[in-house]
Amino acid sequence: MSALRRLLAAFLLCLALPCGAGVLTRAALEKLYPSPWMIGDKDAAVPVWPVHRQNGPTTELVGYLFESIDFVSVPGFAGVPINLLVALDARGNFIDVRVVSHHEPVFLDGLGEGPLHQFVGQYRGLSLKQNVIIDASGKKDGMAAHIDGVAKATASVRIINQTLLSAALKVARKKLGFSAAQDPDRAARIRSDLVETLTPEDLRREGMLHSFVLRNAEVEKKFAGSDAAGLDDAVLKQPGDTFADLQVALVSVPSIGRSLLDDASWKRLSARLEEGDHALLVRWRGGYAPVSERFVPGMPPDRFTLMQGGLPIEMRDLNLDLRFKDASEGGQARVFRVIAQAGLDPAQPLDLALHVTRLKGMIYPERFVREFGFAYRLPDRIYILPPKEDSAWVAAWKQRWIELALISVALVLLFAALSRQARLVADARRFAWFRAAYLAFTLAFIGWYAQGQLSIVTLTGVIHALKEGASLAFLLYDPVSLLVWAAVIVSLFIWGRGTFCGWLCPFGALQEFAGKLGRFAKLPQVRLRHRADARLRLLKYVVLAVLLGSVFVPGQATGWLVEVEPFKTSITLGFQRTWPYVLYAGLLVAASAVWYKFFCRYLCPLGAGLALFGRVRLFDWLPRRTECGKPCQTCRHRCDYVAIAPSGAIRYDDCFQCMDCVVIHQSEDRCAPLMLEKKRRVIIPVKAA
Repeated sequence: MSALRRLLAAFLLCLALPCGAGVLTRAALEKLYPSPWMIGDKDAAVPVWPVHRQNGPTTELVGYLFESIDFVSVPGFAGVPINLLVALDARGNFIDVRVVSHHEPVFLDGLGEGPLHQFVGQYRGLSLKQNVIIDASGKKDGMAAHIDGVAKATASVRIINQTLLSAALKVARKKLGFSAAQDPDRAARIRSDLVETLTPEDLRREGMLHSFVLRNAEVEKKFAGSDAAGLDDAVLKQPGDTFADLQVALVSVPSIGRSLLDDASWKRLSARLEEGDHALLVRWRGGYAPVSERFVPGMPPDRFTLMQGGLPIEMRDLNLDLRFKDASEGGQARVFRVIAQAGLDPAQPLDLALHVTRLKGMIYPERFVREFGFAYRLPDRIYILPPKEDSAWVAAWKQRWIELALISVALVLLFAALSRQARLVADARRFAWFRAAYLAFTLAFIGWYAQGQLSIVTLTGVIHALKEGASLAFLLYDPVSLLVWAAVIVSLFIWGRGTFCGWLCPFGALQEFAGKLGRFAKLPQVRLRHRADARLRLLKYVVLAVLLGSVFVPGQATGWLVEVEPFKTSITLGFQRTWPYVLYAGLLVAASAVWYKFFCRYLCPLGAGLALFGRVRLFDWLPRRTECGKPCQTCRHRCDYVAIAPSGAIRYDDCFQCMDCVVIHQSEDRCAPLMLEKKRRVIIPVKAA
């Protein structure tokens, strides 16, 4: 039953967790890493948080924080990927590694989570430039770092190791500029349809079977000038003899593996490889071997390393007994596996190196390591290059096409409905349900789910970019918001600011629902006189001016001032933020229950900006009669936004397009002029004489 419960829990966790999406917020990271660290906004193109630190008068980049699940998804034993929080400095060193979530049974039901946290803590201070080897030696040198594993959890810690290194490797390639290596997702693929049988001579001629011969003299030359010079008598006596004789081949390539191995060996090798894995064969005949006498089968080689683009790639012994078609070659052989997540690109050179170690001293010997490298490269016909990579913003649009499609349909529906206002409001009850349903969609889907809440931050960002002469391409990385912005700009020319503020603003919808709840609860409502209300509305224009002006002031003033908008707290982060922000946003929502859309009407800088731009409106689209205002004041008294002047004219700068006045205007039971006209049409029967 325990195993069944674990399986069910894993299944439910898979459903609950978003696939390949991190769960931490900037606010949560600020709690984990307080001052002097300063956590920046999450990068729009690569899901990392930049970390800065004040250094005198300047601010320097410390590194990046990221969640591993945003980059790789290596399933654990429960089928659920392990999610790690990683802090990587600008030179590729691990500042910190923490476990965000996991579902490994050995740690949940057996060993406890203590050993797990101790294990990941060992990565602090290590570098991506080192090969990380899990054993108990505790060694650390320029070539490799040895860390302790966890007994009875060897497979789990290897999954964690691969998850960490693969994710960090992607960040290093995309953000740190370590090398020009390809992104693992953009690596070439080996052609599986190319089946050919080649002789060893053919393989050598095309470079698919590479020979590397190292002479004694070359080795001694490398140690010359150090305390390790002259320590090997055999090397000194026979400088022309062979020190090491290696042959390497990427035997996971069908043309190579089928040509070198017999059929049974090829089948055994293929059965051990997952899709995208690679297998490197290393053969040697006497002399210095790529593995030492202490080598443990199934582990990475301790004298032989693989790098690509300046970054190490882990390979691990498959411990396979292989037989070759050409038995005359003789010698020993090992096959090392490189898993797909490591990001090896077969279209790029494989930089291989044999490491020769000399020891000086008896009790605590001093180690001297010299590296002898060579390159291995496959011919072009063996692999298929990936299609041309789309721009990062194109990928963002493709990934969110479902959300974009749904919102596009909703926008078309809204525009069609507003363009046929008489039909829309013909049935007041039906219109009320339509408006409530649309606002619920705006709040729940556009706002909380698709994160399409527009903000004054976009305007300040555009102004700042123009001021600095920078590109506006950053707008393309948020496709949902850009789609809503496009609809709002079009609506400004037709209806003014009310389309967004009254229909497409998630926080506006939240306030409207709060207002309806307040009235349902019969809470007292605040309503100012016309003149006082008009004066208070000017405050949002002051807020807008201060915000836009702050863009031209050095420092971080804009970043603080934009918090006047509660959008980030209430919509973007769903109130998952520190208490002052939550309190502020909560008070504004609560205020709307007794003072209709208090923030929208008096404080919102975005609403103020849209009201100004809305003056380009081409139509006065709300219907009016000559009796509106004189003598009829019904619409004015019923307008919750106080957007109708005593004269009966609509103040479009203040109108939220709620359509309540249109409903009244079309109703013979609510519009005073229509009610009078209806009475005139009543025919009073005359009694017969």
